[in-house]
Amino acid sequence: MIELLTSEEMGQADRLAIEGGVPGRVLMENAGRAVADEVSQRFPDARSVAVLCGPGNNGGDGFVAARHLVERGYAVRLGFNGDPSRLPQDAAAMAKLWAGRVEPLHRDLLAKAEIVVDALFGAGLARPIEGELAGLIEAVNASGLPVIAVDVPSGVYGTTGAFKGAAIEAAATVTFFRLKPGHLLLPGRDLCGETRIADIGIPDSVLETINPQTFVNEPALWLAQFPWPQPQGHKYARGHAVVASGPAFSTGAARLGALGALRAGAGLVTVASPKDAVAVNAAQLTAIMVRPVDDAKDLAGLLADERKNVVLIGPGVGVGERTKVMVLSALASKAAIVLDADAITSFADDAAALFAQILSRTAPVALTPHEGEFARLFGAIGEGGRLDAARAAAKRSGAIVLLKGSDTIVAAPDGRASINATSSPWLATAGTGDVLAGIVLGFLVQRMEPFEAVSASVWVHGRAAQLFGPGLIAEDLPKMIPAVLEELAEMAKNGG
Repeated sequence: MIELLTSEEMGQADRLAIEGGVPGRVLMENAGRAVADEVSQRFPDARSVAVLCGPGNNGGDGFVAARHLVERGYAVRLGFNGDPSRLPQDAAAMAKLWAGRVEPLHRDLLAKAEIVVDALFGAGLARPIEGELAGLIEAVNASGLPVIAVDVPSGVYGTTGAFKGAAIEAAATVTFFRLKPGHLLLPGRDLCGETRIADIGIPDSVLETINPQTFVNEPALWLAQFPWPQPQGHKYARGHAVVASGPAFSTGAARLGALGALRAGAGLVTVASPKDAVAVNAAQLTAIMVRPVDDAKDLAGLLADERKNVVLIGPGVGVGERTKVMVLSALASKAAIVLDADAITSFADDAAALFAQILSRTAPVALTPHEGEFARLFGAIGEGGRLDAARAAAKRSGAIVLLKGSDTIVAAPDGRASINATSSPWLATAGTGDVLAGIVLGFLVQRMEPFEAVSASVWVHGRAAQLFGPGLIAEDLPKMIPAVLEELAEMAKNGG
């Protein structure tokens, strides 16, 4: 279940299911029952629940959940403002089945509650929650009571993960059929708590019509294309990667990238080093080769050997005209290119020239910016948060864009995007991004398809950090990649 559905796509899934013969009331009954299941499974010894219902179908789910909770022995206080008969048709029908009292939405509902069910607003909310309802949400958050959110925590936009005004801080969220981007994008991911997907009767066949273009970045997205070594293979068949080094005082970043590429499976890796840094790099490297490369002409000569099929430029190379010329020289070759860090910032004042070169070539290019580098290269772009920005950037530049962060996004020019769910706070340390760029290099050099290669790199990088845990430094990441590859091999053996 790797597909992510925007709020609009989820609405389409509901409509298609209903048109296909699944009554809307059945979908709502199943959704509300799933919420009640979550409450009773998590809190079997609790006795009192406050159910907060809003004016749409999310509120209808709340009425169903309240009914099932009463049947299971919970004391339920249900809050709703207005006339329940004026709810949307299916929600109004479910409200009519509620035999208990309907109270106004007010913080008094929390007085004796042990649990709160948040059924105020679902993923389709597109405006800030303000006024009395914002005050209620603030009271819920201040109460310390565990909250089970229906679909998404109220206030969170399902497509972007953003919120304006107030938003519920949930202990757990029950969503339906498929996750939405807002379940993985920050701050929505943190506000959701633990998220569970409930099957409410929507058939998977609706996805053929919807054709979603956003995915959870998990092995199921790319494992079938993973470049496993073949028994008859050899190092030259696994590609020859090149990493451009900085000057003598700034060589570590390139070596981290080179190690990442080698551990990711590159057959050979060469560090293209300025002459003043050759000795420094050679003293630190064994399985990785070092070649003197002082300028763009030298780099062009190195890449004239088409066996060197991917090059990484950026980590530690310095910002300025020399780096720009080196990048343009690499782009004139037939090699695939990974541009990171200084290579991206060097084009902050001339992004159009970079994009024109990328769009004119057939070999893939991957850009791997963090937020600051992304802003310097692309400025304000897109209309709907990080996901929309990454997509717009990929389309404008013609490159695969890897927008780094705790919710890293990979976007392709054709509109596909993946959102990563494997991460670790311990990655917030110097050099880890250089290793990530190297892993991208390592998968691309083995001729993995670009979008899948970059997505796989992000997952492997995050998983390596998870396996190492506290105290992680960048040098630890390449050492953890074999354990991650072993896990992936076991997944592939068991059918993904």
